[in-house]
Amino acid sequence: MKALLLIDIQPDFLPGGRLAVPEGDAIIPLANALQPHFPLVVATQDWHPARHQSFASQHAGQQPFNRIDLHGLDQVLWPDHCVQGSAGAELAAELDTSRVEVIFRKGTEVEIDSYSAFFDNGHRKSTGLADYLRGRGVRQVYVAGLAADYCVYFTAKDALQEGFETYVIEDATRPISAEGFEQAKADLRQRGGHLVTSAQVLAG
Repeated sequence: MKALLLIDIQPDFLPGGRLAVPEGDAIIPLANALQPHFPLVVATQDWHPARHQSFASQHAGQQPFNRIDLHGLDQVLWPDHCVQGSAGAELAAELDTSRVEVIFRKGTEVEIDSYSAFFDNGHRKSTGLADYLRGRGVRQVYVAGLAADYCVYFTAKDALQEGFETYVIEDATRPISAEGFEQAKADLRQRGGHLVTSAQVLAG
């Protein structure tokens, strides 16, 4: 059993959004085309409280993309984004959600960020995704969405740690930093992860 994980395909991460990923909108047609090839499709949403501590606006004198120590964890400070209930936090209107079986929301705790769909950044709390996938008999996970060097990467890394055979669909994701994505890909390969293209998945 294989599952497609669609990570954070939300307006705030698309061009014109509060934390826009370059060419983020280019992945949506692929995300739509891939879904019928999977028996299980799961989506995630970044879903932050308005005063989330990952927001630069919550730290006097700090600017977006500065780094701080946040309760013992290295934290990139972001522009306010994906605030609960805001239009930017919804799933993108262009994304076909008719095959999405369940949506997991992350980043809901004020004091800690959550890049991965499986855990917060300190691995202090689980989202329940791993147990959900195991309960459905999933052995392989394919990861697409935004952003390649953050939420997609951390999701794939945790999927590997949780024992799933893990594939990142490289052309169905986009990074904030191309250099960061190259480092992420090297790390995932070292951990036993796979990089594939949507064409390979659609042909399979």
